[in-house]
Amino acid sequence: MKTLITFFCCFIFVTVSNSQERYLTKNGGITFYSKMPLEDIKADNNQVLSIIDASSGKMAISILMKSFMFKKALMQEHFNENYVESDKFPKATFKGTILNFNAIKEATTKQEVKGVLTIHGVSKEITIDASFMKTKETILVDGDFIIALDEFNIEIPAVVAKNIAKKIKVSFNFNHKPYKK
Repeated sequence: MKTLITFFCCFIFVTVSNSQERYLTKNGGITFYSKMPLEDIKADNNQVLSIIDASSGKMAISILMKSFMFKKALMQEHFNENYVESDKFPKATFKGTILNFNAIKEATTKQEVKGVLTIHGVSKEITIDASFMKTKETILVDGDFIIALDEFNIEIPAVVAKNIAKKIKVSFNFNHKPYKK
């Protein structure tokens, strides 16, 4: 009986230790912005899933493309049907590693995150500069980067080419909390 209790306590300790190594958010924020002389286009998505494994510095992000909200419904419809083809490619993902993860402390720290971004079925290796801040209860991450639409095979019809920038700014903000099963 004593052996069984010891085994059970060890199992709980290992499970708790492992769950504290992961930080998760299901409502991370991503915004993209296209600035052109004729029209600015902005969309927000606050249903982004992001997880950080603190033991390895690995980071993974999953974005439902249909969760981007636009100011105008017609923009949202064109985005999903004509540009990113959300029915065919429902998610964008990023899988990477936070370089020098152990240097992240309670003060804001700039670090690079290197990994593979997949949008519209096209995967591309990228390196992103991001700001990190880590406490016992949270890992905050924010930053921005530029993507070229043609690198992800997102075609803009000539009719609206003057309305949509070829390169768009993507901003992100995640507040990860300890993952609890």
